[in-house]
Amino acid sequence: MNKKVLIVEDDEAMTVALRDGFEYEGYQVLTAGDGKVGLNLAQEEGPDLILLDVMLPKMTGLDVCRDLRGKGVSTPIIMLTARGQEIDKVLGLRLGADDYVTKPFSFMELLARTEAVLRRCSRSGPEASLSRFDFGDITIDFKSHEATKEGQPLDLSPREFQLMEFFLRHRGEVVTREQLLDSVWGYDTIPFTRTVDTHIAKLRKKIESSPSEPRFLITVHRVGYKFLS
Repeated sequence: MNKKVLIVEDDEAMTVALRDGFEYEGYQVLTAGDGKVGLNLAQEEGPDLILLDVMLPKMTGLDVCRDLRGKGVSTPIIMLTARGQEIDKVLGLRLGADDYVTKPFSFMELLARTEAVLRRCSRSGPEASLSRFDFGDITIDFKSHEATKEGQPLDLSPREFQLMEFFLRHRGEVVTREQLLDSVWGYDTIPFTRTVDTHIAKLRKKIESSPSEPRFLITVHRVGYKFLS
């Protein structure tokens, strides 16, 4: 079955151009002109990928992204941002977006990024997913997206579940920030390697008894990180 793309964009001309381009490439296409309709379609139609404009009527793209990730919806999201909106790019990444494209952009660039994100998600799809893992006093169930620490619920974001799955697959190995950006965020090279450090710092506060002296998630100076279990 062809992949299904949801385009959430209030510029009608751009929506038509993107719809025609993706349909020509063999994708099924759904469209929404505002954030609320987009949110509903994202939950009801089960698209394989969402193209989400930041500036939308009724509900911003950032709010849509936050809402979907808060409900455990892991559908990959590519944010469409206006030139100069770096803060929106950073916020989008922190809220769980998988990639972003700055307007104006070429359709071929967007198509390439779409294919890259879909490839990444297929590599970490359900058939390849970890089921459950225990380390220290922590249990993580990747199927139910639930985690506990000392038997009490541990609030991990969708992105943190993705990070933990990657680290557990590569436990004992040194992984670079670029590897994490490529495998978890879906980037080949982007300037936001500091985004990784921000997420790691937050994750440590949740899984480590002493975040300043981590036992599990170790920094390898000038290289990246290593997970020890």
